[in-house]
Amino acid sequence: MSQRKKVLIITYYWPPSGGIGVQRCLKFSKYLREFGWEPIVYTAKNALYPFLDEGNFKDIPDDLTVIKKKIVEPFALYKRLTGRRRDEPMNNPLHVRNRKTSFIENLSVWIRGNFFIPDARALWVRPSVRFLKKYLQHHPVDAILSDGPPHTNTYIATRLSKKTGIPLLADFQDPWTQVDYYQLLKLTKWADRRHKRKEQEVFQTASKITIASPTWGKQLEEIGARNVSTIYWGYDEEDFAHRPQQTDSFFSFTHAGLLGFDRKPETFLKVLSELKKEIDGFGRDLRMRLAGMVDYSVHEEIKAHGLEENTEYLGNVSREKALDLTMNSTILLLPLNKADNVKGRIPGKLFENLRTYRPVLSLGPEGTDVEKLIRQYNCGANFDY
Repeated sequence: MSQRKKVLIITYYWPPSGGIGVQRCLKFSKYLREFGWEPIVYTAKNALYPFLDEGNFKDIPDDLTVIKKKIVEPFALYKRLTGRRRDEPMNNPLHVRNRKTSFIENLSVWIRGNFFIPDARALWVRPSVRFLKKYLQHHPVDAILSDGPPHTNTYIATRLSKKTGIPLLADFQDPWTQVDYYQLLKLTKWADRRHKRKEQEVFQTASKITIASPTWGKQLEEIGARNVSTIYWGYDEEDFAHRPQQTDSFFSFTHAGLLGFDRKPETFLKVLSELKKEIDGFGRDLRMRLAGMVDYSVHEEIKAHGLEENTEYLGNVSREKALDLTMNSTILLLPLNKADNVKGRIPGKLFENLRTYRPVLSLGPEGTDVEKLIRQYNCGANFDY
């Protein structure tokens, strides 16, 4: 067999990080060798991940080279200012709130958007580019792959590619300036220009750009991206091959992941409440299992419709637990963001949902990439909120 080419993967999220953000680069690294590429991973040494999942270590290939460099993050200061413990799992105030946002939280969002560009990990850019440039002089690679957000990854890779001439593949889980929460960053005109200028630098530098949905790919091309292709999220058969499937004995809806204020399913909850009143036994059999961070407004909506006794708030769970929940649920709930770019929003969990062969109930407007996939694979139904 011919010698593998080498690719440097730049990613902030890496085990022991939990959540969906770590999965894309982790699975790339797991399977790239089968396609003739040897991955070398560069990641943060002392990252403050929202929550941890030790189970992700099992997917790291044997003898994989992983390079770690210390990162300075503002989240430690943010936790002190907001009275949180350093080891406490932290909601992202752009998505999920424990209560109505405080002055400190609003101020932190403004500072993050205007002074930490492209994002809160921006202080990692210069030392990483400096370190990796020296590293590559003695350990050459054939390509650089970045995955964002955080788009600090993307910008490190862009600067490194420009300095070394090594081709860059810039992968996007979510867009940069077109992402749904960009308008929530309270940007000044100066900061908006800087974000967009750096984004254009990526477009001009990258030899190839990939993104998680076809609609988002077209939207990137509309603002100047070139040579754009779609790399969907997916599922790993090894995660399912030996996992037993036992349908819940009760009627269950399961959602695993962020359930923010922009995904609050008011009408869905109202319908469940009415069914409880109209159908004998429905309330006794109904379960809603919510794994992950849930916005306080969703809690209040559930309470207002008399569904507290039917709802299990499971908090952050391991990936193994999340897969068990989805495998055994009666119906899988998939609420999409109420945002301008929702047509291209394909949650990573959709493809794992498909693999469970459980029906998917998607909430979102007509014409989304999610609705098209659900129709294509006849795996459920989509309804407008």
